[in-house]
Amino acid sequence: MSGIPHEPYEPKTGFEKWLHARLPIVALAYDTLMIPTPKNLNWMWIWGIVLAFCLVLQIATGVALVMHYTPHVDLAFASVEHIMRDVNGGWLLRYAHANGASLFFIAVYAHIFRSLYYGSYKAPREVTWIIGILIYLAMMATAFMGYVLPWGQMSFWGATVITNLFSALPLVGDPIVTWLWGGFSVDNPTLNRFFSLHYLLPFVIAALVVVHIWAFHHTGNNNPTGVEVRRGSLEEAKRDTVPFWPYYVIKDLFALAVVLLLFVALVFFMPNYLGHPDNYIEANPLATPAHIVPEWYFLPFYAILRAITFDILFIDSKLGGVLAMFGAILVMALAPWLDTSRVRSGRYRPQFKWWFWLLVVDFLVLMWCGAQAPEGLVPTISLLGTIYWFAYFLVILPVLGLVEKPLPQPATVEEDFNAHIAKKTGAAATPAE
Repeated sequence: MSGIPHEPYEPKTGFEKWLHARLPIVALAYDTLMIPTPKNLNWMWIWGIVLAFCLVLQIATGVALVMHYTPHVDLAFASVEHIMRDVNGGWLLRYAHANGASLFFIAVYAHIFRSLYYGSYKAPREVTWIIGILIYLAMMATAFMGYVLPWGQMSFWGATVITNLFSALPLVGDPIVTWLWGGFSVDNPTLNRFFSLHYLLPFVIAALVVVHIWAFHHTGNNNPTGVEVRRGSLEEAKRDTVPFWPYYVIKDLFALAVVLLLFVALVFFMPNYLGHPDNYIEANPLATPAHIVPEWYFLPFYAILRAITFDILFIDSKLGGVLAMFGAILVMALAPWLDTSRVRSGRYRPQFKWWFWLLVVDFLVLMWCGAQAPEGLVPTISLLGTIYWFAYFLVILPVLGLVEKPLPQPATVEEDFNAHIAKKTGAAATPAE
């Protein structure tokens, strides 16, 4: 599976040989667990296992919740209350599912920004990056549709506002909105469509995750130096790598345990902290909430959507906002081709670091703007944040690669690893041969 030389699986018992000749599933598991992994990965490489856990958690709790949920506008809200009050452990299932979505997005944002910093999107990992962006888009669609299912006030009006955005698209907009609604307003057919797609998409995400893992297993992991693992021979590869099992499996499980402690504290002590109070009121098409906001993980892109309050040539403000919102994700997907630097890792790019951390701050500022009413200075701050987001990918990344003078990089992963160990122990670093 991996493009890095490693010891092949050798069946030992008679049963293993028999099975291997007919279905090499043990060999597949062996190649997955024993994949050579750069020995210098830091703690920012823990988010993969957190994301895998979140996906399993969301599917498992979702299947259990479906057994008690009724996708009908007259019964959906009451069925959620039934789950909370009458189903054994129903409150735990619902809170774990709702807050599991938040953990999913926390992990995916950490995963994305780590990849942007260390250049994990650069060749030969462009396909891995694109698949990751597709997973992110599928997550956004799944989470949005799931937010509609409780049929509270924010569910109903959020669905109305967001689906209406598609009407801004020329020619195809209105048919798309009609198809999403299943009629001419958000009603029972809309809820049924969203329920069906919300149940289906996690399995699409699971399939994309398998392809994502397959892709990075073929190219090998990136690492904090951005220096590729040597692949000339098995001995050279061994000096730069360690098997994923047991070294990184144990490290990842420890990190997962720490993350789960925080997650369990949220579920048991602050389960509604990240929810909106209006969504605990049953949907009422005749009463519009004072301020319609999506879930927190959509807020940066919601701020970008609202930042465009003016017409641009023949594009009106509504269509401009929609294009900006989806364009913000598109430019991120194009990062492998927009970044012109020959150095992969931000660790060795002194000017890049400043622009990157400003991008992180910009993302958080946009998140704050998305949660505020569009008045006062908020629209101006949102517009400035939007401009910087696009400028980072379309201007700063291409220009920096041409003008920036990078710092010296280690020749091999082994050299970086030895230097790190020497720094920790105070001993002299052993040079790589």
